Amino acid sequence: MALYLVKARPRKDLLDNLHKELSSGIISKMRPFGQSLKHSLENARIDSNIALWIEEDYCSPPLAMEKEAVLDRYFDDINVEKVRSEEEGWNMIGDKPMLWDEK
Repeated sequence: MALYLVKARPRKDLLDNLHKELSSGIISKMRPFGQSLKHSLENARIDSNIALWIEEDYCSPPLAMEKEAVLDRYFDDINVEKVRSEEEGWNMIGDKPMLWDEK
């Protein structure tokens, strides 16, 4: 398993739709990544109009399935950066405001 700090520019006009998909359980039911993606996006942060979250992934290239199923619809300019641990990653962005507070 690899852990990544994900940085992406949200499509602000579609964030309500993403939030509905998260709340309804649509995303969490996606296999094999749904639960992890739901947790990550519900805890996403925002900094200078860039959404930030930590995501575990097993794909090469990183987040290939997640991008195809969800992320490419709601975000532009998606970049990933490896982190050593989930705790380290969340600590890197923990001081930023929650993405959902910005809606």
